[in-house]
Amino acid sequence: MVCAPDFGVINAMTPPASLIDLGQEPEADDIVRPTKRARVDQPEEQNDSTTTLRHPLGVRPSGNALLADTNVKDAAGGFAILPDELIAILLESLDAPALLRLGGTCKALHAFTRNEELWRTLFTDDWSVDELLSRYRDVKFRAEAVDWDFSTYVNYMRNNSDESPLYLFDRAFAEKMKLHIPNSSSAHVYEQSSKPANLPDAAYWPPTCFGQDQDLFSVLGSKRPDHRWLIVGPARSGSTFHKDPNCTSAWNAVLKGSKYWIMFQSSPTLPPPPGVFVSEDQSEVTSPLSIAEWLLTFHAEARATPGCKEGICGEGELLYVPAGWYHLVLNLDESIALTQNFVPRRGLADVLGFLRDKPDQVTGFRDVADPYALFVERLQEKEPKLLAEAMAKLEKREKGGRGKWEEIRAVAEDEEQAGGFSFGFGGDDDDDEVP
Repeated sequence: MVCAPDFGVINAMTPPASLIDLGQEPEADDIVRPTKRARVDQPEEQNDSTTTLRHPLGVRPSGNALLADTNVKDAAGGFAILPDELIAILLESLDAPALLRLGGTCKALHAFTRNEELWRTLFTDDWSVDELLSRYRDVKFRAEAVDWDFSTYVNYMRNNSDESPLYLFDRAFAEKMKLHIPNSSSAHVYEQSSKPANLPDAAYWPPTCFGQDQDLFSVLGSKRPDHRWLIVGPARSGSTFHKDPNCTSAWNAVLKGSKYWIMFQSSPTLPPPPGVFVSEDQSEVTSPLSIAEWLLTFHAEARATPGCKEGICGEGELLYVPAGWYHLVLNLDESIALTQNFVPRRGLADVLGFLRDKPDQVTGFRDVADPYALFVERLQEKEPKLLAEAMAKLEKREKGGRGKWEEIRAVAEDEEQAGGFSFGFGGDDDDDEVP
């Protein structure tokens, strides 16, 4: 979960797991490692913290000011004489373009203007139920099996007593609401202090850590499968255990309200979550009819199960959902969220294997006869090296962890050591996605 950054004390921490999974491990220069200590007779207490990740904007704990030779805030002009707290209050009165321009003047103001609390307020106010109701009252959205005007759904949402209320989950919301949402490949442009003059206004853009070269389905252009949804629902609504489609990863951003998440990693060697039954080919997932029924029957057992991950995402927070993970989501109050599925570079082999080997389970494509062939064709045009690596990885899995190079080496060793003792390493668990 991603929360607003703290400009005070920065605790020692390891790199975020989601970024490591996406192949975005921090550069060596960004990690501060402890210096070696001289050995003494009495060993000091072992410190569990071995690395400290630098703040991405260069912000340091306030104690550093006591020994620092310079302070970049001195270059902030008239802002330099103001206390940090007053600067934060003043920035609350600026709109998004003004914050971006001011942030481009110096490093200190760049850090101040990137405070996530400022941006949460700017964007989430436009995504309240009442604001959406004033703009899209008569627009029809999909709520499970029905299409209702938004006004009809809001009336139902605020006046129902159902155990499992209907959940608005619409894949075509951008077209229905006439919103411009940039592709992940161009999302980073919207965070630049000096944007191109002809850049259209965007309702929102995907988080840059999941964008640019981390959304490989973007090579399909208009042929990519359904990948983003607007989600609205009252307390008690949500989704029972499922995996995201086509072996994709996802991010889920809570704009209003809060959501409870419980998640389990999936692999051939791990059982499904308690109370969940999966067919042999994993094409069907069966669980109790309602979230409430599962919580009453299996929740305590699930929380005690090794590997269980759970937590609450509040307003303005974002959750990364690794590919293939079972997850159940429950709205704790009236909530609005946006979610998008994507194919990270590290997960390409898994997605290719899924499209090729489980065509009957592939969903979301429109007017595409062979999604696997189309995806391979587009990747060959735009990411040939990455495609070759992913295909080699698939081949290696099919041969029990031994690709062509391993086979050549094995033959050579057999010829050199004919009749002698030899051993090999079987299997390759590294290919299993571990988000």
